[in-house]
Amino acid sequence: MTSSESTHKQSTHSQLAQLRALVQGMGSVLVCFSGGIDSALVLAIAHQELGATHAIALTAVSPSLPQREREGAAAFARSIGANHQFVESQEIHRPDYAKNAPDRCFHCKSELYEIAHTKAAEWGLATIVNGTNRDDLGDYRPGLQAAQLAKVRSPLCEAGLTKRDVRAIAQLLDLAIWDKPAAACLASRIPYGVSVTPARLQQVETLEATLQTLGFAQVRVRYHEEVARIEVPRADLARLVSPEVSEQVEQAGRKAGFRYVTVDLQGYRTGSLNEGLPHRALPVLS
Repeated sequence: MTSSESTHKQSTHSQLAQLRALVQGMGSVLVCFSGGIDSALVLAIAHQELGATHAIALTAVSPSLPQREREGAAAFARSIGANHQFVESQEIHRPDYAKNAPDRCFHCKSELYEIAHTKAAEWGLATIVNGTNRDDLGDYRPGLQAAQLAKVRSPLCEAGLTKRDVRAIAQLLDLAIWDKPAAACLASRIPYGVSVTPARLQQVETLEATLQTLGFAQVRVRYHEEVARIEVPRADLARLVSPEVSEQVEQAGRKAGFRYVTVDLQGYRTGSLNEGLPHRALPVLS
């Protein structure tokens, strides 16, 4: 092991100890658990430090949550023995969510945190926590404002952890999903100003599911009415446009309800629909 590797390992152990102490000090928590690596790490630490009675995971179920993510969340919680509950979320019926302005995420998270507060009281839990990490503060994320207003804590942020730190700690703990690709709700695939409907979310989910089955682990299908714009990492572009794969993708796109299926040559990137916004940063956490 090199000196640099040794230093990084020591840093990871120190960060883990700090995260454990933070969560332990909360006494009892409701973890808003999306199934992604960030909230998965928070859940794992909460379960280890507080136990199944004092740490309960809540996953909100709505048309914007892909079935694959729902199943993955359940499988992870089961693998660590955590107490995990699914609750129906109704953000799709909120007019300010459905109209899909740039603050859509605020209304989605507001719905989530209202449910979380109700359930935390019902289950006798003192604190609501989420999986926000420090890197999340650098993009336009109105959901962070909803968390602040709802007094939801972010242990990863409080411990100063970036996404890289989260993965390193998850790997140290031997969590099976330590390298899981980043995920986001299906509504994030629909451009601002285009209303969010269950039918459009289903179109996106159907085509993404086919792409994942074809081996594209990191993929986004951006909805543009009749057009599906596919983002995959640049290293995967050649395989995506190869005749044998592109034909299957085109057929799947048409079956999902798209007339045209296109490929974004810039490749996969998070928040690509935010690129046209004039103000992309929303600093609400210190």
